[in-house]
Amino acid sequence: MLSSLNNHKTKFWAALALIVALLIPSMSFVDNLPLNDAQLKTVLILCLAALLWASEWLPLFIVSFIILALELIWLTPAVTALGSAPSEALFFAPFFSNIILLFMGGFVLSSIMQKASLDARFAHWILKVTKGKPSTTLLGIIGACAFLSMWMSNTATTAMMLTLVLPLLKRLRPDSPFRVGLVLAIPLACNLGGIGTPIGTPPNAIAMSYLAGKGIEVSFLEWMALTIPFLLFALFVLWFALLKKYPAGSDVLQVPEKDEQPFTPRQWISVGIFALTVLGWLIGGQFGLKTGTVALFPIIASFWLGLLDQNDFRSLPWDVLFMVAGGIALGVAIDITDLGSVIVSALPLAGSYQFLVVVLIFVTAILGTVMSNTATAGLLIPLVVSLSLPPAQLLVLVLAITLNCSTAMVLPVSTPPNAIAFSSGVIKVRDLAPMGLLMVFLGVVTAFTFGPLYWFAII
Repeated sequence: MLSSLNNHKTKFWAALALIVALLIPSMSFVDNLPLNDAQLKTVLILCLAALLWASEWLPLFIVSFIILALELIWLTPAVTALGSAPSEALFFAPFFSNIILLFMGGFVLSSIMQKASLDARFAHWILKVTKGKPSTTLLGIIGACAFLSMWMSNTATTAMMLTLVLPLLKRLRPDSPFRVGLVLAIPLACNLGGIGTPIGTPPNAIAMSYLAGKGIEVSFLEWMALTIPFLLFALFVLWFALLKKYPAGSDVLQVPEKDEQPFTPRQWISVGIFALTVLGWLIGGQFGLKTGTVALFPIIASFWLGLLDQNDFRSLPWDVLFMVAGGIALGVAIDITDLGSVIVSALPLAGSYQFLVVVLIFVTAILGTVMSNTATAGLLIPLVVSLSLPPAQLLVLVLAITLNCSTAMVLPVSTPPNAIAFSSGVIKVRDLAPMGLLMVFLGVVTAFTFGPLYWFAII
């Protein structure tokens, strides 16, 4: 009863926010704003999306459809009245763009890996080769979580790794601090792992889409070259910090033996599809193939060969795809109304690129802590790409924001992996917050120091 009442209250506040946004353009005070009608409506759509994404009064994917509806019905006439005639296809295109297709291919790969039990097999192998030494086992868990999260949902990876690791806690002393360290490593490493590939986390897809819109094409292999060094450094810092904060002492972990069966034909086919897809993403650009085009291969092959069925297709995380598409569509509105240049001209940047980096990185870290990293990227990256910056500076700034979206993991609500690990009852907020703050600090410092030096050197 109470849950139903709260649900009605959230829907009421969401409806009230929408009504207020629609009424504001008719109020007298807006005449004094330095915005034309189209720009004002874009600001209101942006603010409404930010409020609904942050408050979660509505499911996040519904917000994307609200953005699309307002752009088609409310914004388009205002843009047309200014002498431009935007095609509706401009707003529809983000919902089945190259980036959305790339992510869909990634989700299909994740599904065939899970359905063939290859993810669990790989994770158990990592635990087995560490041979029970606490520091090595912790490093193996961190490595397994990060690697799997590069290619599949970090939420699914967290759930699967927790299932494998929780039984190991019974082999430790009840008062061993290492128990907390083992569980804490899983969500933090999964959050970081998504940094490494374009399909690892939605903010990466949003970044690549907007960069491509500005003529800055980043291939699958180039993205990995730009991000893997940071990922490896962050994982090493996480491993070292957990060992210091939660020492194992004299404890030794005994990984339970498991009778490994030979690979089945289904598993071999799944491995083959995975390998060919990754190879296509790495070298497809040399043959004129976009990453989204390559992603058609695992989608077609998996369903054609019967590795997945219609139920698997229905269970794909469509909400994430539409969430990403809504963020991209929001950027289209900012672009066609030239709102970005108006916002930038109002910022006290004093012509300093370094100050701009400082402001945006701190804003990213704060927003990413209290709201979805996808929503944070969807709000900030469209504004960033509207800046009049040289391509190299724009790329570095977008990369810095994207990486900081993934390192914002202070609270249980900051990311789904955090929430899943927190629900195990092994870790508390007092355990998660210090390590999460360390990752935030690492992301911010990297964005100011190592990141720009390395990125400017290789682009």
